[in-house]
Amino acid sequence: MAQRSAGHLIVRQLEEHGVKRIYTVPGESFLDVLDGLHDSAIRTVVCRQEGGAGFMALAESRLTGAPGVAMVTRGPGAANAMIAVHTAWQDATALVLFVGLIPHADRGRGAFQEFSLEGWFSTTAKKVMVLDDERRAAQTVAEAMHLAASGRPGPVVIGLPEDVLVRPAGQGTVPPRRIAAAQPGGADLDELTTRLARAERPLLIVGGEGWTADDGGQLAAWAVSARVPVAADFRSYDAVPHTSAAWAGWLGYGRADTLAARLDEADLLLFVGCARTDVLSDGYTRGAGTPTVLVLPDPDAAGHDGRIDLHLTVTPAAFTRSLPDPLAARGDRDGAWMEALAADQRRYAVPRPDGGSGVDLAVAFGLLEGRLPENRILTYGAGNATIWGARYLSHHGAGSLVGPRNGAMGLAVPAAVAASLIHPERPVVAVCGDGDFFMNAQELAVAAAQGAAPLVIVVDNGGYGTIVAHQRQKYPERPSGTALANPDFAGWIRSFGGHGERVENTAAFGPALDRALDSGRLALLHVLTDPDTMAPATANTLARDTASVPGRSAEPAALEGIR
Repeated sequence: MAQRSAGHLIVRQLEEHGVKRIYTVPGESFLDVLDGLHDSAIRTVVCRQEGGAGFMALAESRLTGAPGVAMVTRGPGAANAMIAVHTAWQDATALVLFVGLIPHADRGRGAFQEFSLEGWFSTTAKKVMVLDDERRAAQTVAEAMHLAASGRPGPVVIGLPEDVLVRPAGQGTVPPRRIAAAQPGGADLDELTTRLARAERPLLIVGGEGWTADDGGQLAAWAVSARVPVAADFRSYDAVPHTSAAWAGWLGYGRADTLAARLDEADLLLFVGCARTDVLSDGYTRGAGTPTVLVLPDPDAAGHDGRIDLHLTVTPAAFTRSLPDPLAARGDRDGAWMEALAADQRRYAVPRPDGGSGVDLAVAFGLLEGRLPENRILTYGAGNATIWGARYLSHHGAGSLVGPRNGAMGLAVPAAVAASLIHPERPVVAVCGDGDFFMNAQELAVAAAQGAAPLVIVVDNGGYGTIVAHQRQKYPERPSGTALANPDFAGWIRSFGGHGERVENTAAFGPALDRALDSGRLALLHVLTDPDTMAPATANTLARDTASVPGRSAEPAALEGIR
């Protein structure tokens, strides 16, 4: 019996880890792996650009909790995939990227598409490995899958020399390595309980990876009993259900001015799954000196800036299984603080017309909120257009949001395609601006080929809106390098056999949305809006609700909503 090649063994090892899909742009450098996938139960999703493939793998990780897997070729292919690696690195998302390489014998000779794998990726990956020994094919995959998901999750890159892949591996698969689930210690929980009981204005901030609907629901219920409001980190809006009486909104770009002000007034910050980063803290200007408890599996607390009084190095899931007694954590605290923050958020989430020409986005997203079922999945790219979605579209459990916390453009479309493949029974909506949409619009060809049916909302203001907003502040009346000329996006999606409509006014949005949702097909709404409407206002009236909140000033600190 012929021995299995290293390339085929890589596929078998991925099967051992339960991988259901890999996302790839094929290359001649890893033909033997592609051949191994021919007879595999793993679904090979053929993408149109390596950045799109990497983003789909990132969405796989966010929505399943297992490392997403992408495969690309050397040189130019690896360069395109870099954006997904950087996003996974900054967002702490488990990702394994396989990169085909030139033959080992040609290394160092300037061969076609040769490049330095470690030189390119070592600063944005947890580890870079090259499979120079075919006998270690299975062990290398197992190590990568374990490392990507353990500690602070992140990307791992594996180089696959073309000639090594075809050699007999000589061994079989190895058992996947189990990730040890550390539990919080009793002394740490006692200290946390004491700190919470003494606090008058505690604020719990959730974020990061590893959340399930059960974890988020359990933590939210505990927070209500303990009278602790719950806010979310940027692009982690789905960690807890928004129906909770403790839900206080999100921090970061597009947050309410009121919540930013509440962050200043908190006397205890409890971070679960995330850290105090620049986006969350408005450029490191808020919460640095506030007593802080971190619940974060990374012992180095990477990305956290500011005070740490107690650090529990456990996952959100482990923490929610060991929550302290909520009554003991509540102490003598009444519900005024939590109720005030929840009331702030309820007001902030009520759509208020933006005015201007074209489609009023506040009205449009209010309609979308009312017509989507609770099991929706939302995907975002980057840019101001996404803020209406974040503000007006609610989440009812973890695993319902994919968006780049590092601000990478072009994620919304490939993430929506992957989400539709992973959960074909759930409605998936991508929210993106016209600039963001065309970064990876080509991946809708994958949706058409694979039978995926997301709805894409393209907000068209004819420019790179976030940059225009910055220009207007710093270089008023001097627009430069930000205008876009767009095609008929609706006609373009119809060329794929999808449902596409151009929506030019507010009255037309509701009927067009109904037709798109009822079509059962890949659908796109090309929404024309006022170029002067760059983002919804972030102000939120507080004065009438502040009398009973200890130490609460009547007005929020001034801060622009989108920096």
